Amino acid sequence: MPTKTAAKPKAKKAAAPRAPRAKAAPPASGGKKRVAKKAVPAAPAVEHKLRIRVRAYEHKILDLSVKQIMDTAARFDAVVVGPVPLPTEIKRWTVNRSTFVHKDAREQFEMRIHKRLIDILNPSPKVIEALTNLNLPSGVTIDVKMV
Repeated sequence: MPTKTAAKPKAKKAAAPRAPRAKAAPPASGGKKRVAKKAVPAAPAVEHKLRIRVRAYEHKILDLSVKQIMDTAARFDAVVVGPVPLPTEIKRWTVNRSTFVHKDAREQFEMRIHKRLIDILNPSPKVIEALTNLNLPSGVTIDVKMV
């Protein structure tokens, strides 16, 4: 009858001795290294702002009128934020082509309204007067609010 022999543990290879690592000297402050942050100029306190929402059916006309508003504000050294593109509002309609039968024949129409938002921070009276005297193309709607 064969006898069971105990399994011999595998011998581990002897690792080559490592040289001890030299420890880095701690910073003179005694703590972690600190990175100096650049001083960021503080933004002027916003007392009030002029919020302009511009809407149009054609995006090319809208962009031209927004550029005209931005140029007018820049001429009087106003701080301008934007233009911020807002989501395009899409209105859709489905209409029967025929008046009576043929329900499967339909037409679909849609109307897209493009929008932009411009903020003018702390506007001077000259800026407000110049913006009210702007001649913008037809089809462009402007909503102005003091916030």
